[in-house]
Amino acid sequence: MALSGCGGGEAVRNPPPREAARDWPTVAPADPARANAVLMRAISLVGTPYRYGGNTPESGFDCSGLVGYVFRDMLNLQLPRTTRELAALQGPRIRPERLAGGDLVFFGSGGQVSHVGIYVGQGRFVHAPSSGGTVRLDSLDGHWWIDHYTGAKRLLE
Repeated sequence: MALSGCGGGEAVRNPPPREAARDWPTVAPADPARANAVLMRAISLVGTPYRYGGNTPESGFDCSGLVGYVFRDMLNLQLPRTTRELAALQGPRIRPERLAGGDLVFFGSGGQVSHVGIYVGQGRFVHAPSSGGTVRLDSLDGHWWIDHYTGAKRLLE
């Protein structure tokens, strides 16, 4: 019995290279201990169900509820409740290549900010994305996120 199609005269070609994701620089936070506390708490909440208006692990989280809970729980820092109010906070705006762990990253369209997450490093952020979902870790290079990124704020100085 002969096997056909297992080899052949043509050389095996490698697929074309995929476009590489952005090489995200590592930027040290001004206060590494406080930033680490925020990041570890945010990451520990991955998998918590999304709930509009939610702001505790027991009730679930929406995006701004997650941000407020993490900063309140770890740093006793009271933040505004809505994404729009968070985006209006005083503080330097941060260029994407200068993001440090603990920075808030914002997304929206049409000049409106509608979503917020916590930057954790290497181009990734923790957020509570949408109804039916859970708190998760995503990449800023993701198709929707890169197209809707509106800026970042640094709270940890």
